[in-house]
Amino acid sequence: MTYLLNIDEAIDRKFLVTRSMKGQAEAGTIIHVMDAENSSNSVVVSYRVARFNEKFHDYQDYTAKFQSLAEFCKWAQPDNFIARNYESFSIKDIQHYIKVKNRTFTSFCLPIILIAAILIWVLALVVIKGVVGIIIGTVLTLLVALAVFTVFRGQKKKEKMRLYRKISSGWGIVIE
Repeated sequence: MTYLLNIDEAIDRKFLVTRSMKGQAEAGTIIHVMDAENSSNSVVVSYRVARFNEKFHDYQDYTAKFQSLAEFCKWAQPDNFIARNYESFSIKDIQHYIKVKNRTFTSFCLPIILIAAILIWVLALVVIKGVVGIIIGTVLTLLVALAVFTVFRGQKKKEKMRLYRKISSGWGIVIE
């Protein structure tokens, strides 16, 4: 999914790195794009990685070359909530957020639904048999699809709320 129309929109924004780049930024870190150029066959991005510990703040500047703007957007995605509050989260929090956020219906729900449907139909047609087996198989397949989709949507919302609670606890806000 492309988030930017052109590379100039990336300048002076913070991005969430979703895939590690060896020797530079690992997944879950926040980068600040300092400069970007779009040439005829590539996109060159200069960015800063900030690492925060309790004792010190460390900044390192890097340059990366991507084949296209879409490739850059796969590597680093704009996420205002995480970028604004990343000092409050551990790298593990952010990596789990990336994992949950990047789930799609096709990559998460569909395999579970297909495996469950196959098992349901095998049981319905072999054990129960007949019209009753077909009716039970249809109803159970629809229920499993609905349950998986509900869990899929619920996990995304639950993860966002968990992170929001983590930063809002310092403000004295209680979210039920």
